[in-house]
Amino acid sequence: MGQQVCMGALLKCSFGMAPSSLVVLPTNRVLTQTPDANIMDNIPFVNILPFGMCQSLANPAVASATAAALGVLTPMPCTPVTPAPWAPGCATVMIANMPALNNSSKLMCTFGGVIEINYAGQVTVDIP
Repeated sequence: MGQQVCMGALLKCSFGMAPSSLVVLPTNRVLTQTPDANIMDNIPFVNILPFGMCQSLANPAVASATAAALGVLTPMPCTPVTPAPWAPGCATVMIANMPALNNSSKLMCTFGGVIEINYAGQVTVDIP
């Protein structure tokens, strides 16, 4: 059984150097302790905040800084680019007509990072 993800969930990116938290706007109108998330809560700088510094060479800023440093990996500020929704979500629980977001879902960044949920933001509501 997974846990329902809500506002304040802790996120980790495989190329990020710091954790981040999920921001869920109250537009879905479903609450556990704070607003609950669905798979469409994937908008960069609205729902997904930066993860400190990025280490992915697929990020143009990192590639440019690394080239300028003669090949020494040079992390640059994270700018998440997440065009697709969270996957897989929970198809049996709907929030605002979209599958609910559970803590086993993952989100892909265009720069190659995999964003995972370390803490769902609450521990009282379980979903499949």
